[in-house]
Amino acid sequence: MRRPRTLGAVLSVLATTVASAGLVLGSGVGAQAATNAATPLPAHVFAPYFEAYNGDSPAALSEQSGAKYLTMAFVQTEARGSCTPYWNGESGRPIAPSEFGADFTTIRSRGGDVIPSFGGYAADNGGTEIADSCTDVDSIAAAYEKVITTYDVSRLDMDIEDNSLENSAGIDRRNKAIKKVQDWAAANGRSVQISYTLPTTTSGLADSGLAVLENAVSNGTRVDVVNLMTFDYYDGASHNMAQDTRTAISGLKGQLADLYPAKTDAQLWGMTGIIEMPGIDDYGPAETFTTADAISVYNWAVSKGVSTLSFWALQRDNGGCPGTGGSDTCSGIAQDTWYFSHTFAPFTSGAGPVTDDYSVTVAPASATVAPGGSTTATVNTAVTSGNAGTVALTTSGAPAGVTAALSPASVTAGGTSKLTVNASASAAPGTYRISVTGTAGTLSHAATFTLTVSGPGDGTGALVNGDFETGSLSPWTCETGGAVVSTPVHGGSHALAAAAGPSRTGECTQTLALSPNTKYTLSGWVQGNYGYLGVRGDASASTWGSSSGYAKQSVAFTTGSTGTVTVYLHGWYGQGTVYGDDISVTS
Repeated sequence: MRRPRTLGAVLSVLATTVASAGLVLGSGVGAQAATNAATPLPAHVFAPYFEAYNGDSPAALSEQSGAKYLTMAFVQTEARGSCTPYWNGESGRPIAPSEFGADFTTIRSRGGDVIPSFGGYAADNGGTEIADSCTDVDSIAAAYEKVITTYDVSRLDMDIEDNSLENSAGIDRRNKAIKKVQDWAAANGRSVQISYTLPTTTSGLADSGLAVLENAVSNGTRVDVVNLMTFDYYDGASHNMAQDTRTAISGLKGQLADLYPAKTDAQLWGMTGIIEMPGIDDYGPAETFTTADAISVYNWAVSKGVSTLSFWALQRDNGGCPGTGGSDTCSGIAQDTWYFSHTFAPFTSGAGPVTDDYSVTVAPASATVAPGGSTTATVNTAVTSGNAGTVALTTSGAPAGVTAALSPASVTAGGTSKLTVNASASAAPGTYRISVTGTAGTLSHAATFTLTVSGPGDGTGALVNGDFETGSLSPWTCETGGAVVSTPVHGGSHALAAAAGPSRTGECTQTLALSPNTKYTLSGWVQGNYGYLGVRGDASASTWGSSSGYAKQSVAFTTGSTGTVTVYLHGWYGQGTVYGDDISVTS
């Protein structure tokens, strides 16, 4: 897999001198740490790749995504000819507790672990994969041992592709070094697994990948897992990515059966691993791994007893760049953030096939109406696992004089419905909670819409959460990037950020049901270039300004016959984020 960074400057590095018999590191650290046997990984584990070169915290993204186990990419030398391993081949990032040590400890405290991965496309292409770079088998083994003992890990991954597949000397050195490490680990009571990550065809390993495993067998090297990169086929064909995964892994299982004739079917399936690339891969849209593919592959992997489920890479598990292929920061398809992580995560616990499930939310989550007024909101449903089914929607909790209607009354999970709430002239002032419930078979999920019926002629205070001290947007809604922030603020500890960009104003809005034919003043504190504050709907008025600090903006308006207006704050195209705080509507 790829590592889109240039390699460091070529340095002259002396090869590490290692005792060929014991493989004990010169510092003695390896001998001491070898007594602390790491906990073996689960028999079935989901461990997506983490791009270690971009400055993210592994522990933080592990927690956010729910991926307890991570494959850390990559370890390599800093230059051809070197025998010294570094993270990403950067000499300033040594294999030491100071690099990722605290993160790994945190991940383990949450019940997870990490798998350091050697190689990767850039190293394999550039000659800095350690067995290609270093010609001394003992030094290669010592480098593997150093990673194992420094981070107390129980599995190393070898990502071998491109030029490394053609380097027969490197292939042989690598397997000989792994065999030495396995002998060392056995002598010290340590469990160490080795996985190979290899490119594939849709029917299994190509001859070059198979030769890596054949060499391992000839050297007496144990290979515990073979991961296939079931993407980037570059064959010009059309692809059903889930089906291609099944045929590729089935082909691999047959190849493993030839290499290991004494193993049972279950043991052979237990040697296989799957690495997907969510969304559009490097080849382009013809090779797109969809959210539906993820469910299909997960269920198939569970049914076969596959060992490892992974994808490249954790930082891509979001829908932030629709239509973009091969990005390192987004999948290029429409998806919820962490969709693929959430779908694959149960694989570690040995859970059964994915079941159909969904969520129900209402936006905005609250509104104020005067007696005789009405308001609307959108009921959103989303598939949280499995496939989309029909969700029947109902409401409950509306007080006397208030009606709540849904159109349509049922949707396919992922669809929306319009909630219309009408308050009659006799509706009693007060705040009420209306439940919107979605039912599909035996499953039921509900969301709450908070309705405030104002007193006669009472329009003041109709704006909700104008100081943002709830810490959340509700009932405001914003374009992409809008959020409640803790700095900069005008008062209190929170403010609103409207994220204007090259193609959007970043508008944030809230709809109010005010008294008809009544004069009001909208005011608020705004910071940023071209910050607009205004209303539209049954009244139209706005004001704007540019300020490096908070400045008060006010505008008067008079409602028409319905009293329903939408308050908005936005910036201007390409002018950057605008902040708002202490926004109010008064009569």
